Amino acid sequence: MFFLDYFATGGLNVATAKSVVSGIGAGCELAGCALIGGETAEMPGMYSGEDYDVAGFAVGVVEKSEIIDQSRVAIGDMLIGLKSSGAHSNGYSLIRKILEVSNANLSTEFAGGTLGETLLTPTMIYVKTLQELSESVQINALAHITGGGLIENIPRVLPANARAHIELTSWNRPAIFDWLQEKGNVVDSEMHRTFNCGIGMLVCVAATDAENALAILNKNSESAVLIGKIIERNKDEKAVALV
Repeated sequence: MFFLDYFATGGLNVATAKSVVSGIGAGCELAGCALIGGETAEMPGMYSGEDYDVAGFAVGVVEKSEIIDQSRVAIGDMLIGLKSSGAHSNGYSLIRKILEVSNANLSTEFAGGTLGETLLTPTMIYVKTLQELSESVQINALAHITGGGLIENIPRVLPANARAHIELTSWNRPAIFDWLQEKGNVVDSEMHRTFNCGIGMLVCVAATDAENALAILNKNSESAVLIGKIIERNKDEKAVALV
């Protein structure tokens, strides 16, 4: 429905604030919600110079009967991944450390642009595509792959008896994640716990709906791919199996 932003800074730079709020407005448009207001605070005692911090929150409504929760997930469901555009605003503490230890030059050519541009590629917003999908297909679960990666986000949408079996070779991991892993000497488990590794959203649907769901998602250029399925989980097994 709507979004409100909060912009706090040590000293207000009007051009910077305008750019940030314009970006927030563009994101709201992609999500189909209204930016109805916000707050700008100058706090020189908290922030140095023109350093700034940004926060915000969104409000939405849904009929109780239409809430997507763990109760819909069933053994045999298929898992569809929507490809990410990059790091999606997560893992930047590690990214900054990798840049530091590797002495990387952000102006270096990378993936059709520069390394810096690639690392700052805006997060994809999947709202409208998923709304369209929900009109034709029952979505059994959704997992937004943010901080915590595949390992920590998927378990939140699974019932105790379900395990997500994910095939890592089912999608091409963007080159930026290969670069980060190599330059930072990051082990696989840490990569999957910190970054989305190329999958920004996971959609769980019944096996009979998978083909239709893929067609709808790919029609909107979301680059959706089948990445796994729901299998039975034993008590001593983890909720996610990356194979």
